[in-house]
Amino acid sequence: MKLLYFSWMRDRVGMAAETVWPPEDVTTVGQLITWLAQQSSSHAAAFADPSIVRCAVNQEYARAEEAVGPDDEVAFFPPVTGG
Repeated sequence: MKLLYFSWMRDRVGMAAETVWPPEDVTTVGQLITWLAQQSSSHAAAFADPSIVRCAVNQEYARAEEAVGPDDEVAFFPPVTGG
């Protein structure tokens, strides 16, 4: 699974992209976030408040309950504001 990080998510994780192999029981965006937060202190900092993390799976906005798989590209970014 390819992960992409944008804005302060990239800064906190310490990289713009990485490839990961989560366990087979990680099948949703929410489970992926929980698993990632346990991988390192930088991931824990990036995902400390999952309610403000936005996600896209294969370039489509995705909610926590949506499925992810090993061949997906998953992007994480902060809320986008405009005005």
